[in-house]
Amino acid sequence: MKQIISFPHLGNYYHPIKYLLEKLTNEEVIEAPPITKKTLELGEKYSPTDVCIPFKYNLGNFIETLENGADILFQAGGGCRYRYYAEVQEQILKDLGYDFKFIKIVSQDKIHVIELYHIFKNLNKKLSFFKFIHTFIITFFYIYYMDKIDVIIRKNIGFAKDKNDFTKLQKSMFSEYSKCNNLISLSIKYFKYRRKFKKIKISKPKNCLKVGIIGELYTSMETNSSYLLEEKLANMNIEIKRFTDLSYLLFFKGLTTKHMLRVCKKYCKYTLGADGLDNVYRTIKLSKKYDGIIHTKPFGCTPEIGAIPIIKKVASERNIPIIFFSFDANTSVEGMNTRLEAFYDLIKYRKEKK
Repeated sequence: MKQIISFPHLGNYYHPIKYLLEKLTNEEVIEAPPITKKTLELGEKYSPTDVCIPFKYNLGNFIETLENGADILFQAGGGCRYRYYAEVQEQILKDLGYDFKFIKIVSQDKIHVIELYHIFKNLNKKLSFFKFIHTFIITFFYIYYMDKIDVIIRKNIGFAKDKNDFTKLQKSMFSEYSKCNNLISLSIKYFKYRRKFKKIKISKPKNCLKVGIIGELYTSMETNSSYLLEEKLANMNIEIKRFTDLSYLLFFKGLTTKHMLRVCKKYCKYTLGADGLDNVYRTIKLSKKYDGIIHTKPFGCTPEIGAIPIIKKVASERNIPIIFFSFDANTSVEGMNTRLEAFYDLIKYRKEKK
């Protein structure tokens, strides 16, 4: 009898994660249901009071997916307090009476290839090391290609004659990506869809409003955790720039730290932890060409709390409007919308004045 594997929801990244787990295990893989108010309510009910909201969303995801029949749960780990999530969540779920196996794929903030291979080998006795490496390479490019397409979407979706054109095409893209068994076919699909996305009809003014999104990685990448912020900006006809994606975290973050420290030496001597330094650096870069910046974080996110005074100073010195959103279980959607509309009026007024 096949086991059922699942994992927490994180934006559209459930597509490549599901692809990876299906190819390596030959077991049934179900993605967690899209994050809703119910997800947060479940996570809030059983989480420690002061833990940050990504923990609560992840825990709610696990409960939902266990109720849907999952036997094995995967958690990444690594980074800030995220490195401790797996152990605490596993204990909470077992205290609730669930019977499952919990697998953490990041150890001591690093992915150890041999150790990871043995994890998957225990789930699939026929798995060869070659297939393991080959599947990971395809998955990495799957993520990289979808992130490249996302850049095109954020840049243009706010000006599409029909915004559903982007959504429908993206859905079709994921469907075709999931059928690729080698890097060549995946690359062919990527270039095919890149052409298609660029052909979608848009009506974009030359001097449109541009907003950059910075902040903590989960609230950046999981759109439901930030109350569909990007969708709201697109509906305001704004070009969106977001730096944090899985490609950056997996491939480029470690390579850019020294460069960011050089650029930010006036403000930072150290990395600040998690994405703190990255967001100071991004504030500097965005201030040159963008009309405003939005910073998102979970309530109580320590690295971002440390970075915010520095980010405010950079934004003030470089004369760029910035707004901060902090999300928890009690965040008001109406309050967020009101602040976002006021921010839009401000950057629009400044743009017209210039």
